[in-house]
Amino acid sequence: MAASRLAKGAEKGMRARRVAEGVHIEVASLIADEVKDPKAAGAIVTRVEMGGDLRLARVYVRLLEGGEDEVRRRQVVDALRRASGMLRREVTQRLGLRYAPEIKIHYDDGVDHVANVERVLAEIDAERKAR
Repeated sequence: MAASRLAKGAEKGMRARRVAEGVHIEVASLIADEVKDPKAAGAIVTRVEMGGDLRLARVYVRLLEGGEDEVRRRQVVDALRRASGMLRREVTQRLGLRYAPEIKIHYDDGVDHVANVERVLAEIDAERKAR
């Protein structure tokens, strides 16, 4: 009995990953081709996390250029949040999902943090070499 529950749980996790991958591809395509708001220009999808019940998709985006500008980050997230209804409808149709997942847009600043850490480590290394 417990083994069958574990198998079902693993199957749900696999399905959530497959759907998240499909949502990632479709949202990236829609942002590139269908979102008309110029404030959303330059946004790329970095990852998508799906809830186990497939009713919530957390879409993480970043900017190709200008990601260090907090105002620009806010503009792109706001523009994509305004387009989330269209994204939700199109993703549901294109993937043939039973339920339309709610799409939550978040700015993915993880790469920016990595770049900052690398910059600080390079500065420390340069200081050590200067001694």
